[in-house]
Amino acid sequence: MLAFLKLAALGFVALTVVYISLSFYSRAVRRDKLEAQWEADGFEGDEETRQSFIEDGLVEYDKSLRRKLILGVYVVPVIVITAVVYFTNFH
Repeated sequence: MLAFLKLAALGFVALTVVYISLSFYSRAVRRDKLEAQWEADGFEGDEETRQSFIEDGLVEYDKSLRRKLILGVYVVPVIVITAVVYFTNFH
């Protein structure tokens, strides 16, 4: 039982690192797309207006479904491992 708890703790730490990395990467990609949209649409304004546009876009991103789907990093591996253990031992 102690070995299982060690494995679960190590898995949780590894999945947390993956989640944080994926979250930062996804947010950076969204920021780049907002900056590109600002340039492509030819918006006029100073740097403060540009930053406001980008921050508003990132606030919308934080509420989006894509942001919540990243939590699947925790759910999918647990389901797969549970299914493998079940089918290996009980089926």
